[in-house]
Amino acid sequence: MIKKFISYYKPYRGLFFADLIVATIATLCNLIYPMMTRTLVNDAIPNKEIKVIGIFAIILMVLYLIKAGCCYFMQYFGHLVGVGMQGDMRRDMFKHLEKLPNSYFDNTKTGDLMSRMINDLMDISELAHHGPEDLFISIIMFLGSFIILSTINVPLTILIFAFVPFIVIFTLKKRKKMNKCFMETRVHTSAINSTLENSIAGIRISKAFVAEEYENEKFNKGNNKFKEVRRQSYKVMAEYFAGVNFGVDILDYVVLIAGGIFTYYNTINLGDFLAYMLYVKLFTDPIKKLINFVEQYQNGMTGFKRFIDIMNVEEEKEKDNAIELEKVEGNINFENVCFSYENEKVLDKITLSIEKGKMLALVGPSGGGKTTFCNLIPRFYDVDKGDIKIDGKSIYDIKLDSLRKNIGIVQQEVFLYTGTIKENIKYGKQDASDDEVIEAAKKANIHEFIMGLKDGYDTYIGERGIKLSGGQKQRISIARVFLKNPPILILDEATSALDNVTEYLIQKSLEDLCKDRTTIVVAHRLSTIKNADEIIVLTDKGIKERGSHKELIKKGGIYDELNRYSKVN
Repeated sequence: MIKKFISYYKPYRGLFFADLIVATIATLCNLIYPMMTRTLVNDAIPNKEIKVIGIFAIILMVLYLIKAGCCYFMQYFGHLVGVGMQGDMRRDMFKHLEKLPNSYFDNTKTGDLMSRMINDLMDISELAHHGPEDLFISIIMFLGSFIILSTINVPLTILIFAFVPFIVIFTLKKRKKMNKCFMETRVHTSAINSTLENSIAGIRISKAFVAEEYENEKFNKGNNKFKEVRRQSYKVMAEYFAGVNFGVDILDYVVLIAGGIFTYYNTINLGDFLAYMLYVKLFTDPIKKLINFVEQYQNGMTGFKRFIDIMNVEEEKEKDNAIELEKVEGNINFENVCFSYENEKVLDKITLSIEKGKMLALVGPSGGGKTTFCNLIPRFYDVDKGDIKIDGKSIYDIKLDSLRKNIGIVQQEVFLYTGTIKENIKYGKQDASDDEVIEAAKKANIHEFIMGLKDGYDTYIGERGIKLSGGQKQRISIARVFLKNPPILILDEATSALDNVTEYLIQKSLEDLCKDRTTIVVAHRLSTIKNADEIIVLTDKGIKERGSHKELIKKGGIYDELNRYSKVN
């Protein structure tokens, strides 16, 4: 995991090493100051060498200016390294999420993913910048001050270092406990984000059902759990910081008391004692930095571990020698297809053929596998057994992008992105011209409505198209598919959520859309599929009936019963 983390420094290694060099310069400036103080107290002041004092004043001011410049560089350019790495990780994570199978999102909360992408990576950014910098500065300060302290008085230095192992042991002991607390905090942060995202998205439903109190209770339950986990983590942090800071204070205590005694017995002079006091401060500062580094490391690496957990999720598989799907006619064959979802069999030994340009309709009770049947064709899920072929080519031998570019989908639940009408229609073809967008909208019978809006195609539709009616959203989704112009079309209960008048208006658009395309329709209202070339009754027991509308009515079976139920004659 550390190796993977370090790999993200590669694009910024020049800036990173420049930051370390500048940090070294700033640290050396700090090490010079106590030596100057020692010389002033022992030599320049007692001998009244005003010229030396003046030179020291100039040198000291130059050092402070250098330190100020170094500080600016580290704070600005150093942070750019962290921000760059954070952005790269977020880019890689989003790119990876786009390639994950639908099954992953079936079992993962959106709020959890957002928390990992935003909160976790923010802490990683701080670790990426401050971690190596603080560690590097601490090592230089620690070794430099130790060497100089030893030149002033070896016995006192040994006495001080005798306490350092106790601080190290205490730090290591608390580190493991802190790591556990930080990880629990992240898990509950993700949980509360998920609850919040879900509650805000459904706020209109909670108002409609007067469920505000229930939502408050649900949120408070997660919020209180989060507060308790945070309380425990802060308790561990308090123990850690209190213990380590006490150890550092003991070092100051030893220097003050032991150094005072050494000075009293003339083992060291006053200038050496003063310099020693200053160097001990430089010696304890890196210890404090290391204390902060441990917290930062735990915080950042727990976030990075959660980042790696997502990056390790297996992407949708594609063969190395997968082919492009070209000049698609639209012949589809299911060959003994079996599919299970979470160990529950959904489709079993399905075999059928759909000729190019024909319409196949799927009807049957809920849970019969109709939507699953459709989702298998663009490989949103992979079959357990059997094969699906398009124009004689297995979909598992075809590149995923190539496969999906040739399939258009209109679903019952339309998803529109936050943005404008034009942006949502252009999802069917991102490089489409305005004329192409308008033509697609006309075919979907939505152009006149759009032109009646104040901003026309640039009208902002709100989050998930909240400013539009169900029929308007559905026609935009149809325009999107018209613009894509695929040879294979899947209509998954595209009008079942609409009123009769709106359905009638949209049905004409769908009929135009289906012309000269291989079409698979999942129907709830049987009136929309009477003219289908073949109708299949699909249940959890498999294909129970198949034939045209008239043929199935004559059989007097399940389809005839569904027909009477929906009052279709």
